[in-house]
Amino acid sequence: EVQLVESGGGLVQAGGSLRLSCAASGFTFDDHVIGWFRQAPGKEREAVLCFSSRDNRAYYADSVKGRFTISSGNVKNMVYLQMNSLKPEDTAVYYCAAGLLSPCVVGADIWGQGTQVTVSS
Repeated sequence: EVQLVESGGGLVQAGGSLRLSCAASGFTFDDHVIGWFRQAPGKEREAVLCFSSRDNRAYYADSVKGRFTISSGNVKNMVYLQMNSLKPEDTAVYYCAAGLLSPCVVGADIWGQGTQVTVSS
């Protein structure tokens, strides 16, 4: 079964850091463009960043540039979203996504179930 599972969400104070994990099963990240999205209460889902390992190209939303980064680490089919200098406006449900083309451009083929991130002021 093709699946993405996020973990690592939680409550953090403003200025703090959090790392989200995304595990893929049933497919490999190497063949896909990876994306992180978020949806705050009452707002539409927005792209946070997308990354392609094929050409090392990355897109970052202006709101997270310099604060959020994506990495793959040493575990196969795992990606991480490192979030630093968190702000209350970063509070949202965060989703991992993947697609053969960039999810930030054409939408994702595969979505995770989401993990809640809450940043207190």
